[in-house]
Amino acid sequence: MKEEQARWLLRRFEPVIRYTKGEQFFPMDVARFVQACSLWVQQPNQLPEMLIPTGELTLERLAEPRAHGPRAIYFMKLVEPPELMELAAQRVKEGWSTRHKLARFPARFPARFPERFHAGPGRLARVGYASRLVDALFSLSLLARGRVPGDSAAAAALAYQRILASTHAAEWYRYYGRVLRQQGWTILQYWFFYPFNDWRSGFYGANDHEGDWEKVSLYLYENEQGELCPEWAAYAMHDASGSDLRRRWDDPELEKIGEHPIIYAGAGSHANYFQPGEYLTELALPFLAPVAQLADRLQRTWERSIWGQPTQARWSRQSIFRVPFVDYARGDGLAIGPGQAQTWAEPILLNPPPPWVTQYRGLWGLYANDPFSGEDAPAGPMYQRDGTMRRAWFAPLAWAGLDRTLPPPQRLARVQARLAEIRARQEETAVHIQTTTEQLTGLGVEIQAIQDKPHLRRLLQEKVKAETAVSAELTTLRAQLANDASLAESLTLYLTQLQAGVREPPRAHIRHHYHATTEAGMRLSRFAEAWAALSIGLLMIGFVLLALFAREYLLLGLTSLLAVVLFVEASARRSLTRLIASLTNLLAFVASLVLLWQYFWQIVVALALIAGSYIMWENIRELRQ
Repeated sequence: MKEEQARWLLRRFEPVIRYTKGEQFFPMDVARFVQACSLWVQQPNQLPEMLIPTGELTLERLAEPRAHGPRAIYFMKLVEPPELMELAAQRVKEGWSTRHKLARFPARFPARFPERFHAGPGRLARVGYASRLVDALFSLSLLARGRVPGDSAAAAALAYQRILASTHAAEWYRYYGRVLRQQGWTILQYWFFYPFNDWRSGFYGANDHEGDWEKVSLYLYENEQGELCPEWAAYAMHDASGSDLRRRWDDPELEKIGEHPIIYAGAGSHANYFQPGEYLTELALPFLAPVAQLADRLQRTWERSIWGQPTQARWSRQSIFRVPFVDYARGDGLAIGPGQAQTWAEPILLNPPPPWVTQYRGLWGLYANDPFSGEDAPAGPMYQRDGTMRRAWFAPLAWAGLDRTLPPPQRLARVQARLAEIRARQEETAVHIQTTTEQLTGLGVEIQAIQDKPHLRRLLQEKVKAETAVSAELTTLRAQLANDASLAESLTLYLTQLQAGVREPPRAHIRHHYHATTEAGMRLSRFAEAWAALSIGLLMIGFVLLALFAREYLLLGLTSLLAVVLFVEASARRSLTRLIASLTNLLAFVASLVLLWQYFWQIVVALALIAGSYIMWENIRELRQ
């Protein structure tokens, strides 16, 4: 595709991104970010070494070949330690936050920040007690593992504002576009680069890291008139994958302004959502991931055994092995895109990909040496942190679960061809069944003729064995014929629907729907929020006090402490009645176990007498009839 046509397509469907109030970082030109960074290399068990200082790094130099060994990790650094120390000293001296300073001098910082962010109901109040315990473990892990230094977000915001101050306003917001064709689809990829992810420090999320690449893909097909028509939009969002990432163009959940899809960006995290709201996101700790997956499988198995299928989507299911976070995608802040106060600069094409995309496999920001990788900067649009190629880059259809889906014009012809294949196979199977039936009846005749001949015993065994094999083959053929008949019937119905223009529901492909928290789900009292924030800490402190001053009553004290915690938790959530009912059932179960333990043999004897009497009664009734 020619560059002019690719650029026109990207512009025709370029998205509108709506942010949450308080968002500090927006998509920018990577060349200006690189110029503000230094380039480093990290060797195992060594201190990082600076390769190119700040001010001398360019996209061309970034793509230069380097030979520091296969275990070397290359990374950029936007915020330097002296800047952090200077910012910390300034905060102590002046006693006011960077955000207040930025708001006070709008002329000095041209990209004025929106109104300050205000969190909704506490995230810990939205989940259970066990999830809060895992969250406490996650918070403590930040003290031991690699993390982005404190005040990095504020220092990065100052660096970002300096970049914008030296840039023309029309060039502030930019995306990178890629247009390609696969399996009859025309794919438009929009890549957005943010200088910093301040989800943890700015919005109580999971992580902070320098640099942040996000992506959105649109999937178009060519109609009978040769025009390109949009069919799907896929948004990258945290751990969602495959078909869950996409919405059909006619789905009401996919908001649009004309032909421009609307994206609601998560505050600080920059995850992309189709609808505004607050999303409860559960992230699994790496060392708990196998346990979380096992718990999910057990829960799904339990739901299938009781209800026949899982009752809830994964995203609405609370897991005690995941850390809960809230992603604020309210859309009440700055909006960038067609028809908005702020618009996109001319897109930069990645067709063909430039050397800084293909040659640089390092990180686009600080390498914090985080074993969880949550605080490490991401790699570029083409690669993952480990240097392997991103699935979204080399297989954009598979990334959105579209590798098995044909464009609408090709679907009709493919269904017709598949139906013809099935019907031809039915005819072949029917002929095969006729032949096999004749073979089976012939074997039956032979077996009947020789079954009473002792001298033909060995031949009889061979014939019986052959008859068994032919009978099994005939059963398989008839099962295949029945299955093909059902499949042909379904394909015929599907073909009729396609010819009539009837489409499947727009969300039939979604397995795990990612819903925003409803207003009813966020109506929590101040006491419930305060208790959720304090409960885990109080439990830990109470356990320590018991161990220090009342060790002889540790078991009793711990039981009493847990009982008080459960009572207050239920009261805060207005579920005291349900707690009492659950405790009643638990006590009844325990009492049953105690009775079973104390009177085990008496119960066994009684059950045996009852069972014997019942059997005799049933047998006598049968004789009397």
